[in-house]
Amino acid sequence: MLSVEEINQLIDKLDQSSIDEFSYEANGAKIKMKKNTGVATTNVVSQPVHTPQPVVQPQTEEAPKQVSSQEEESKEVAENVSTPDYDHEIVSPMVGTFYSSPSPDKPNYVQTGDNVQEDSIVCIVEAMKLFNEIEADVKGTITEILVENGELVEYGQPLFRIKKA
Repeated sequence: MLSVEEINQLIDKLDQSSIDEFSYEANGAKIKMKKNTGVATTNVVSQPVHTPQPVVQPQTEEAPKQVSSQEEESKEVAENVSTPDYDHEIVSPMVGTFYSSPSPDKPNYVQTGDNVQEDSIVCIVEAMKLFNEIEADVKGTITEILVENGELVEYGQPLFRIKKA
C-alpha cells in the first residue's frame, strides 16, 4: 500500500506530465488517477427546433397563396428532427489511432446495443506505440459508435454515444 506522501508525489508528477490518466495496482491495492483537463462531457438535451412562422398578410381573393421553398424546407426539417437517443458521450482522452478490438483476430469490445458498466473497456487508443484502454465511465447502453476501426482520432473527439441506465 502506498503512503499518503507517495500518493501526493504521484499526483504532483501527474500534474507536471502530459499524461491524462494513470493506473497502478500492487498487492491488491489499486489507484486510478485522471487529470481534470477542464474539458467537460456534454450531456445533450433536446431543445425545441425554432421554425420561422410565416407572416400572414391579408390577401385579395384573386391572389393565390404562395409558399416559399424556404418555408417548405423548414417544415421538412422540423418533421425529420428526432430527439437524441443518448445522454453521454465517451470522448478520446488523447490523439491516436482508434481500435475497436484488442487485436485484429479478436471480436470488438462493444457493439451498438451492448450494455456497459463504468469499468467496461470499450476500445483502445494507440498513441506512440502505447495502447490505452478506454473505459465507459458510465453504466448504460451503447447507442452509436462514431468512429471506424483504425481511424485517427483527436483529443476530445466523441467515440461512442451511450444512453445511461
